[in-house]
Amino acid sequence: MRISVVTIFPQMVEAFLFEGIVARAIGAGLVDVHVLNLRDFTDDNYRSVDDYPYGGGPGMVMKAEPILRAVGTLTGADYLAGAGSQASAHRIIITSPQGRQFSQTMARELSRCDSLVLVCGRYKAIDERVKEILGAEELSVGDYVLSGGELASMVVIESTVRLLPGAMEDEDSAAGDSFEDGLLDSAYYTRPELVAGRRVPQTLVSGNHEAIRKWRRKSSLERTLERRPELVGEKALSKEDRDLLNDRD
Repeated sequence: MRISVVTIFPQMVEAFLFEGIVARAIGAGLVDVHVLNLRDFTDDNYRSVDDYPYGGGPGMVMKAEPILRAVGTLTGADYLAGAGSQASAHRIIITSPQGRQFSQTMARELSRCDSLVLVCGRYKAIDERVKEILGAEELSVGDYVLSGGELASMVVIESTVRLLPGAMEDEDSAAGDSFEDGLLDSAYYTRPELVAGRRVPQTLVSGNHEAIRKWRRKSSLERTLERRPELVGEKALSKEDRDLLNDRD
């Protein structure tokens, strides 16, 4: 898999690539991540990437031409010559609070891409024509505003890369993560068995694997109902799930 990030703060993204699961995946040859400095694709002495908005108002708008040139070097298309919006083997995403909400389902979808291009916004907005010309999609990591798209792009990279086959030492662990089956994960405990007068639930130390499986499923269901009830409403519960929720022991 190849991931490319277009940003005016390349060092911010590059530092992230040297740690954790992403660094291991890069080292293992599972993913190739390239970071492009948007200012390298400007055409003036000031390396300008933004300008005042038409119609007035506060803030600055990121210019279209540098972004189109940068992405063009990745896709091989001359967007400034009118080669945009054609079918492409590259998934092009603009990080934006106005975009589709990022999710675990989308992370798994992106992990199957051969080439992913992430364009990091800054300032007030990106010239609207960029999205139209690139045929790009907008993606949001939450209902809040960041100063730029770099942190959002890192979230996307981390969530996507960890799902690549071989990226995690224990791939079965990812299968039980929150949101993988539409629910939050269960509660977990580790040694020692007693901490500040609080003991690990007896089921988890019983050695009864079927009882442990049911305990974790019930914990997952109850946590989701308490913290994210809308997720349960979107999911068709099995008879076992309903029985576990009705069991108050």
